[in-house]
Amino acid sequence: MNLKVVFVIVFLSALAITSTHAGIPKCCVKVRRVQAKLLKVERWEKQDRNGPCDIDALIVYVKNRTRPYCVDPRYAKLLSKLTNAKKSQKDQTMGV
Repeated sequence: MNLKVVFVIVFLSALAITSTHAGIPKCCVKVRRVQAKLLKVERWEKQDRNGPCDIDALIVYVKNRTRPYCVDPRYAKLLSKLTNAKKSQKDQTMGV
């Protein structure tokens, strides 16, 4: 095969991977219980097993921690209450 054709194919493949974030997704492999850490939650998102990941989980980003926790999805209601309470406290202090 011509070297130019190989170069073009490799270049286009690399471009497609980097521009669409088509790498391996970061998924929670297991979940754990971290009730005490939930008070410092900055944000959280839900991971569904219907997508590229194998299990249902909540990805919880905690203050002063670089890596998120993978938490059991049963904590979703608690996390919603905590984040809504923090938001309402922030709104009250800002005078909204």
